[in-house]
Amino acid sequence: MTTRREFLKTGTLAATGIFFCGCGLLQGAHAQAPERRKLPVAVKGKRVKTIDVHAHCHFHEAGALLGEEGHRRQAGPINGAEETFIELKQRLAAMDAQAVDMEVLSINPFWYDKERDLAAQIVKIQNEKLAEFCASHSDRFAAFASLTLQAPDLAVQELQTAIKRQGLKGAAIGGSVNEVDFSDPKFHPVWAKAEELGVPLFIHPRGIPELRANRLAGNGWLDNTIGNPLDTTIALSHLIFEGTLDRFPGLKIIAAHGGGYLGSYADRSDHACMVGPKGCNPDIKLKKKPSEYLKQIYFDSLVFTPEAIRHLATQVGASQIVLGSDYPYPWQLSPVDHIFACTSLTDDEKAGVLGRTAAKLLNLEV
Repeated sequence: MTTRREFLKTGTLAATGIFFCGCGLLQGAHAQAPERRKLPVAVKGKRVKTIDVHAHCHFHEAGALLGEEGHRRQAGPINGAEETFIELKQRLAAMDAQAVDMEVLSINPFWYDKERDLAAQIVKIQNEKLAEFCASHSDRFAAFASLTLQAPDLAVQELQTAIKRQGLKGAAIGGSVNEVDFSDPKFHPVWAKAEELGVPLFIHPRGIPELRANRLAGNGWLDNTIGNPLDTTIALSHLIFEGTLDRFPGLKIIAAHGGGYLGSYADRSDHACMVGPKGCNPDIKLKKKPSEYLKQIYFDSLVFTPEAIRHLATQVGASQIVLGSDYPYPWQLSPVDHIFACTSLTDDEKAGVLGRTAAKLLNLEV
């Protein structure tokens, strides 16, 4: 299998109809990245605006409302955490080196366990800062709003304001709220508002608190390595099995990290109620097989390898995959490489993953 870098070295990109232009894409470009690539990324000779839907940021002003606790929650001992407080020149250089034209910024919820008014202040600051920053750099950045999701009535108002007045493109949410899953009817007004506005909700997991101190302790950072994908898997499964996606068929969901484990083992969900009917509610009659709901959910491409992309596309459809890096956390510093190296995708499908699907989903000009 030929990688993008091998294509660059051998000059065979033109023969395949795929072009990667600009020195900002070379390995080591982080050290000498240009402020902007001289030539754009293109597929089959056509310009593709690459859109990374999974990129993070923080604002000191929001964390300051929690004092020292706020800084710990925003910038814990994780590589790249300090870069979430965006220094524009540094961030643009990194994006250029990654061949990312636009980042859709989001803030992982750290306020769900705070009382309503304090959480609302944090969210207000963040959404105002996100709107201001993106308006000033609209060619390179868009953003998902934060929501005070522990107070659904307030979250509905925040989402309305974020979309209608602040120009944000949807909302970022966790995997649950204080261990209450999203299928709980208390959240229905929020999903109804997102469906009405036609904007996506980006599910980014926060781990499994009840497992964190015991089974996920030890070597390997299992709280994140296993816990985060599991959190997303549980969140999506509840939305499917409890009938939430039937209730809100127009709800647009983007699941981080390739949607966790569901995309790798979705067919097991189709057999669960047949094998163990006592574990299923006979009053909930789904309109489709559980695995079929994956074809209406979007998944980011942060699954690392061409084979993983191939498998995810086979399960959910290439049209449901969008580019994601998790920047500035260094999970995938070359987020486009495994898309171009995935020989099972057509040129049109690669263009979709790289940016065209996200542009349509988020109503972004390209």
